[in-house]
Amino acid sequence: MPDSAGHILPPVPPDRAGARLDRWLAEAMPAAGNARGDARGDAGNARGDADGGAVSRSRLKALVLDGHVRLGGETIADPSRKIKPGEVYSLVIPAAVAAVPEAQDIPLAIVFEDAHLIVVDKPAGLVVHPAPGSPAHTLVNALLHHCGDSLSGIGGVKRPGIVHRIDKDTSGLIVAAKTDAAHQGLAALFASHDIERSYLALAWGHPSPARGRIEGAIGRDPKDRKRMAVVGRNGKPAVTHYATETLVFDTKGRPVCALLRCDLETGRTHQIRVHLTAKGHPLVGDALYGRSRAKRAFALDEAKLAALAGFRRQALHAATLGFRHPVTGQALHFESPLPADMAALLAGLGAKTR
Repeated sequence: MPDSAGHILPPVPPDRAGARLDRWLAEAMPAAGNARGDARGDAGNARGDADGGAVSRSRLKALVLDGHVRLGGETIADPSRKIKPGEVYSLVIPAAVAAVPEAQDIPLAIVFEDAHLIVVDKPAGLVVHPAPGSPAHTLVNALLHHCGDSLSGIGGVKRPGIVHRIDKDTSGLIVAAKTDAAHQGLAALFASHDIERSYLALAWGHPSPARGRIEGAIGRDPKDRKRMAVVGRNGKPAVTHYATETLVFDTKGRPVCALLRCDLETGRTHQIRVHLTAKGHPLVGDALYGRSRAKRAFALDEAKLAALAGFRRQALHAATLGFRHPVTGQALHFESPLPADMAALLAGLGAKTR
C-alpha cells in the first residue's frame, strides 16, 4: 500500500486573507505541484476532477474535519476557518483504500438477520471498515462474504451499509444495512437519535454523583489529531447519561473502578471515552485517553494488579441496541452480555454490586 501523501502549501498571500480554509486548500494544492491529488484517496470521497487533477473542495473539507491539516504544530479541524497572510498549512492525504473491499471468510456472531439488515455482536480487535492501516480483515470484509448475493446494493454497489461504528477495541452490537431502503432508514434513525444504545464501561475512580449526565461538545483535539476532546463551541453537541452498576475496592476499602452503564443521547466519535476522561474517569485499559499510572494511587494486591496487567484494550462494550426496523416497522431490541475478557477482569478485581 502506498504511504500517505504529505504536502506543504505555499504561504497565504495578502489578497487571500479572510478566505475559508477549505477554499484556500483547493486553490493552493495545484499551485504546490500536487496535481495527482485525489487519485490517491478512497473511491468514495477522493476521486479527482475529470482530468485526474486537483483535490475536490468537498474532499478537502473532509480531510480538515478528519484532522489531516496542520498549521505549525497545531491540528486545524475547522474547514471554515478564516486564513491569515503568511500562514503555511500542511496537508496529509491518506493512502488509497480499495474501492470494493474483498469478501473474506471471517466468523461472525450474528444476533439478527433478515432480507434488509443484519445485527452482529462484534468482538474486540475487529475493525469495522477498511481504512489505511486496516485494509482487510474487517467487519465489512466479513459481511461481504457472509451476505454474498443477498446484498442488493447500497448506492448501486453490492456492499453493506454501515451507519454507525464502534472502535476496533470496543466489543458489542452493531447493525448494518443490506439494502438501500434499510440503509436510508437506519441513517435517518441515527441522525434523529431515535436509537437506543447502551454501553458498559469500566472507568477509573468513582464518578460523583453515582448517576448523572455529561454534556460537552466533541471535536478533534487541537494538539493531537488522533484524539477527540471536549472543545466547546467548535465541536458537535454530545450528551452521555451514566449510572454506576458495580464498584471495585482496594485493600483500604476505597473505590478503584466503577462499572458504568452509559446511554448515548448522541453518537460522536469516541464519545464515552472522551466524556468520562473529561470528567476525570478514563476507561481502564484505554491507551489513547487513559492514565496507565492511575492504579498507583490505590492499594491493590497482586491478583488485582495481574488482572489489570492482563487486560489489553479499553474496557468498553456495546451492550444494548434498540430501534424500529426501517422497512417493516418492527420494534427490535438486542442485548449482549459482558464479553469473557471484561467478565474475567471484573472477577479478578473482586467487583462488588452496589
